[in-house]
Amino acid sequence: MKRIAIFASGNGTNAENITHHFNGKEKAGEVALIVCNRSGAGVVERAKRLNVPVALIDKNKMADKEYMLGLLEEHNIDFVVLAGFLMMIPSYLIEEYRDSIINIHPSLLPAYGGKGMYGRHVHEAVVAAGEKETGITIHRVSEECDGGEILFQAKISVTPEMSVEDVEKEIHRLEASHFPAVIERILSN
Repeated sequence: MKRIAIFASGNGTNAENITHHFNGKEKAGEVALIVCNRSGAGVVERAKRLNVPVALIDKNKMADKEYMLGLLEEHNIDFVVLAGFLMMIPSYLIEEYRDSIINIHPSLLPAYGGKGMYGRHVHEAVVAAGEKETGITIHRVSEECDGGEILFQAKISVTPEMSVEDVEKEIHRLEASHFPAVIERILSN
């Protein structure tokens, strides 16, 4: 069974869905650690309710190779999932966990990826551009922001009547229905 660390910066709905999917069940993995860079983030409270250890980090800790690798080793982490984590992953971590770090992005990459394109910013850009479809992308993490091998995409249609909130709600639905299952499939292979 693979031990998963979820890195998250926000509300933590994906982290909670993934934890519910894996923990307490016969699955290919278990969520063993939540790493967060914002002490007031909703994911911290969710992790406490789910009895998952939380490590609060800042830019200095993230840049400290010994600290971060020691933290992940202490929790016997095999696999890292980025679920709304708003810090760049340093190259030493990508190298150490090559092909074992994945991210979810709220668009059909390569569209609407890159610096500053996360969460609601993506949905606003999609609606403003009059796109006819959008979706989610689950990809391996590489040194390139929102780069790396695409492992899975799911799409929704965007109609002219849809608001940013409507698109956001549909993207959250896709994340909830696909992200845990895709992680399970990756860990099972």
